[in-house]
Amino acid sequence: MKDEPFKISVAVSDDIPRIAELERLCFSEPWSEQSLLSCCKNPEYIFFTAKDEIGNIAGYCSMRYVLDEAEICNVAIGAEYRRMGAASALVREIIKTACELRLKSISLEVRKSNAAAIALYEKFGFKKSGERRGFYERPREDAVIMIKQIEKKTEEI
Repeated sequence: MKDEPFKISVAVSDDIPRIAELERLCFSEPWSEQSLLSCCKNPEYIFFTAKDEIGNIAGYCSMRYVLDEAEICNVAIGAEYRRMGAASALVREIIKTACELRLKSISLEVRKSNAAAIALYEKFGFKKSGERRGFYERPREDAVIMIKQIEKKTEEI
């Protein structure tokens, strides 16, 4: 399944300023450009970008993995690109990568009020597994913990 017109690729250092801009636009507690650059260079992290047909970064996601477990750190999509398939393409790429790395699970936290994100993750087989009370600030809110078990090396995604 393709999510045109987005091209998914591994982020490079030159992508960090736009990724930092997306962080500021999408999150109340954004990662700094320096933190993003540091993580992007860390082999435990993988950053992916979704670029439109002319090469503009529509969104990005990041995943951290240790041993056989991964965590989705962030998924951020520019407002003008929402509901066009970029987030689905990025989550699909994370799952594909987790399968290739032979990981056993992917977890994440999402704001309890973020129904659109929860629905997106459920579409890809993530299940609610608990809550973290007061996890988010500005505004203060609980997080829903979601986990996807990777059943086999290559899943239908």
